[in-house]
Amino acid sequence: MCRTGGRQEPAGTGDGASTDAAFTALLEDSAEELYDSAPCGYLSTLMDGTIAKINTTLLDWLGLEREAVVGHQRFADLLSVGGKLYHETHFAPLLHMQGELSGIALEMKTSGGRRLPVLVSSVVKHGSAGDSLLIRTTVFDASDRRAYEEELLRRRQEAEQARQEAELARAQAEQARRQAEADRERLSDALAVLQQSLVPDTLPAMPGLEAAVYYHTASPDRLGGDFYDLFPLGGERWAFFLGDVCGKGPEAASLTSLTRYTLRAAALHDPEPTAALTTLNAVLHERYASSGDPRYCTVVFGVIEPDPETGGAAVRLASGGHPSALVLRADGRADFLPTPDGLLVGVLPTAPVGTARTILAPGETILLYTDGLTEARTGPSRDDLYGEEALRAFAAGHAPATPQQTITALTGLLEGLGDGLDDDTALLALGVPPTRPATDHSR
Repeated sequence: MCRTGGRQEPAGTGDGASTDAAFTALLEDSAEELYDSAPCGYLSTLMDGTIAKINTTLLDWLGLEREAVVGHQRFADLLSVGGKLYHETHFAPLLHMQGELSGIALEMKTSGGRRLPVLVSSVVKHGSAGDSLLIRTTVFDASDRRAYEEELLRRRQEAEQARQEAELARAQAEQARRQAEADRERLSDALAVLQQSLVPDTLPAMPGLEAAVYYHTASPDRLGGDFYDLFPLGGERWAFFLGDVCGKGPEAASLTSLTRYTLRAAALHDPEPTAALTTLNAVLHERYASSGDPRYCTVVFGVIEPDPETGGAAVRLASGGHPSALVLRADGRADFLPTPDGLLVGVLPTAPVGTARTILAPGETILLYTDGLTEARTGPSRDDLYGEEALRAFAAGHAPATPQQTITALTGLLEGLGDGLDDDTALLALGVPPTRPATDHSR
């Protein structure tokens, strides 16, 4: 054995003993210490929201003192204006009805006036008699989400810059081009995964009704702004919506995500289409208008309910600046269902909403679409657009048609437009099955 001075350590000592000592010290941490210094925020409130307990982590995030919070403030007092509105109108009512909520996006305010994006999960604790005692809430810092969106944008810009440099210096560009293509492919994969998270993977089955959908992404390296959804409201009622947010890229993805989850939560609170769009307008205006960077969307929100007596279905729509829905009738007609006076959602503190109603008989279909379809170019000029009248004539040429037949025909139309289809396009068709096998009218 080679010695370097000093006496030899006996066997069994050294790093192993130090590790055992550290592990033993860790086990001596009390539950209260672990609670207080956890990497996430914890707080417990009474049923009226009064804060009864809060850990140091959350207090440090918000820059608050425990004495000023416990017993003096409610959970809603820690939220931003928009967060407080959402808490009072949606979060708290849903929590009392369901007993728990998980992963709800809110914003908290710090003592310095900064907004802290968080994900909140709450559960109601009940006593042995089943009575509600208190609410336990876990808060996670969601700031990294915005950083992730900025990182996606930065990577796209780097890839584009590398591509342009390759074109200017072809002799030296081969290695740079390959690197740029590799970065572009990784970015495209990441964007594809994120894009898929913004729309449902599949549509749910609706007893007595049919639905079909199609989504066209204009560019694989840019996140689209079109969105849609279909979900049950209870009983035989189903809610659906389709829309288009302003802009492209990560900013549009963030707005799309907020819009979808706001509409879903609003519909569970009040299923009236007008109420859902009114809530969305308030949330978008409060979230973006005050920052000097207003963001908005067009959207149509509806409720469909089968009518067992007639075999048809009743449809109620509300629209905020979105193109009119198109109805394919059983007698071969195709007519628009106008929703006049509806304004872009999120532009003004209060915005008018256009409404419409219709009855779908057996074999009839209602089609919702984004303007990527009607504004597709059909000629060399930018003014050569497909247009609503051409769409109505095309639908009339295929009516009557089931939702799937309608989407199949329109998919073929979109493919035929080629490079003229330079915007994202979403199609959602809902209808009542025919009473007898439908004849294929495609031509």
